Amino acid sequence: MFDQNYKFTCVDRFLKYIKYDTQSDDESNSFPSTEKQKILSAELVKELQAMGLANSSMDEWGYVMATIPSNTNKAVPPIGFIAHVDTSPAVSGANVNAVIRKNYQGGDIHLENGGYVIKVSENPDLENMIGYDIITTDGNTLLGADNKSGIAEIMDAANYLLTHPDVKHGEIKICFTPDEEVGRGTEKFDVKRFGAKYAYTVDGQSRGEVESETFSADGVTIKFMGKNIHPGYAKGIMINSLKIAASFLESLPKDKLSPETTEGREGYFHPTSITGNEELTTVKFIIRDFNTTKLKEYEEILKKLAEDAVAKFPGSKFQFDVTEQYRNMKEVLDKHPQVTEFAIEAMKNLEIKPIMHAIRGGTDGARLSFMGLPTPNIFAGEHAFHSQLEWVAIQDMEMAVKVIVEIAQIWERKS
Repeated sequence: MFDQNYKFTCVDRFLKYIKYDTQSDDESNSFPSTEKQKILSAELVKELQAMGLANSSMDEWGYVMATIPSNTNKAVPPIGFIAHVDTSPAVSGANVNAVIRKNYQGGDIHLENGGYVIKVSENPDLENMIGYDIITTDGNTLLGADNKSGIAEIMDAANYLLTHPDVKHGEIKICFTPDEEVGRGTEKFDVKRFGAKYAYTVDGQSRGEVESETFSADGVTIKFMGKNIHPGYAKGIMINSLKIAASFLESLPKDKLSPETTEGREGYFHPTSITGNEELTTVKFIIRDFNTTKLKEYEEILKKLAEDAVAKFPGSKFQFDVTEQYRNMKEVLDKHPQVTEFAIEAMKNLEIKPIMHAIRGGTDGARLSFMGLPTPNIFAGEHAFHSQLEWVAIQDMEMAVKVIVEIAQIWERKS
């Protein structure tokens, strides 16, 4: 039973953490992609040490790790909880001004600046928030609930466990990672150093979400090679690679296999960038599907369209490269069903309706699962990620703290 007199610290922590600008940079080749992420990470180490976790540290890459010692005689597998410090490169995370809107009574939420409106029609979870206290920005920046709400919830859960020794649990591992938003959050992650056998990322949306399935993903780079010459002497000689790429892009399906035309379990291929000149033009794609074998099918479609485009420009060539990005974590988690089942049980014990959600994207948990650390994702309460419209309910944050504590107890009880 959770101590009903406990004074939650997650909101105060959250309001502190969002003052740190931790925006990552998808154009950077360094790791982490921005050094400013480490400033918050260093602060988190200090807070963990102040709680009594002398083992807390940050490595050279900016990963924060700490261990809450076991307080049971049972042999309980070490369980980890993970969140990321960085915010999206899409919208500024500097000078965040949070607004707490107490006792929400329904309707659209008009932000103070920029004409931004959080619409109920686009945020159906707002219908479940009547009477809740909702934190938004003033419209000038993103909020940072993705994923500083998860950080604050993990920190609060750690505080609860350390101040309530009667709550039995095994060894609890904590990690705060950099660069999740640019797809590099596990690049330098040391699974052995972390020491958990199973883990949970706390980075989901709606109360009750348990996510144990993601897209599988590949990246495709297509280079169209033409022939350049001074345009004044180009007659019969020049082959403009930009025009080849344009012809190729125009041939892509218009009504299917695209993010804007798919939903649910439908996969897609999606052009993300094009750069070039007359001589060489590079087009990059992301390929996504819940069924890993379908990635190859989509890639063959793209290759055939590239061949057709080049055929229209005699003398041109193309290069087609595929990079594996991540795989559907369900392939791993199905072999360790208790990890997801215990999260579901924790929700039910707290009278939360579990929501089994397949992510139309990826998480650090997907990569970690294939690195030997089975890691589903659970809710943190964050909504409308990567935009000025981001919001989180205080009551959802506090419930996430309870879920983390309950998961820790279930592992102890079931061991």
